[in-house]
Amino acid sequence: MKIQSLQDVCVLNDGTKIPWVGLGTYKSPSGKVTVDTVLKALELGYRHIDTAAIYGNEVDVGKAIKLSGLKRKEIFVTTKLWNDDQGFESVKVACHKSLQNLGLDYLDLYLIHWPQPKTRLDSWFALVELKKEKWVRSIGVSNYTERHLLELFEKSEEKPSVNQVEFSPFLYQKELLGFCEKHSISLQAYSPLTKGEKLNHPSLKKIAQSHKKTPAQVLLRWALDLKMIILPKTNHIDRLRENIELFDFELSLEDHKEIASLHVGYRTSWDPTTLIG
Repeated sequence: MKIQSLQDVCVLNDGTKIPWVGLGTYKSPSGKVTVDTVLKALELGYRHIDTAAIYGNEVDVGKAIKLSGLKRKEIFVTTKLWNDDQGFESVKVACHKSLQNLGLDYLDLYLIHWPQPKTRLDSWFALVELKKEKWVRSIGVSNYTERHLLELFEKSEEKPSVNQVEFSPFLYQKELLGFCEKHSISLQAYSPLTKGEKLNHPSLKKIAQSHKKTPAQVLLRWALDLKMIILPKTNHIDRLRENIELFDFELSLEDHKEIASLHVGYRTSWDPTTLIG
């Protein structure tokens, strides 16, 4: 199945539908900038917003959703549990605080932000309960490696619907992608644009020019072709538009081969493989 429009959705393993393209809000500052960015994104057609407790902008995301005038069911909202709030009882408190910040009655997706040693399993069981109680529609994890997922499989009958990880051609986590596909877990890509650090790579520029597109659009189309849910982040209106103009060109097999060859293990964020415990 080819992803052909901004309205196309991925069906998670629990039946929940999530838009393939979302707006990431990492480091989007609290206040007017985030409100204006999210509001503009919704005006442009985005229907998937990703935030987190640690980002400090849940309140502003919530304000923008309210100002948009869209019905709640039209917008898919994700937030994440931070490390300081992990542990069975504290997870529930944290979830309700995020709901209060966002001004929402439920979350579409709630993720454990980091595989925190000692507390991550208790945190997962709390997420399972929150889902049963209808506070969240789907639950998942972030920055989990295969090792962390296997541990979870051994202890819980419920699998995550999503694993959100850093993913780009320069960090082509092919084995993790295959593992998650095997276990019906959808992989979400954060920093799919490498935080802009690799947009001048000669191969990307060449492929982009051949399609009359930008390197950023090539990176995002590549990830979509791999059936990755993508979360490009920007506070610039022109780039909000650029990041969704992905459905009027196709990458060739040769393009894909060249892009995949760019893998060098390049990370712009945390490395969960170094986590002890």
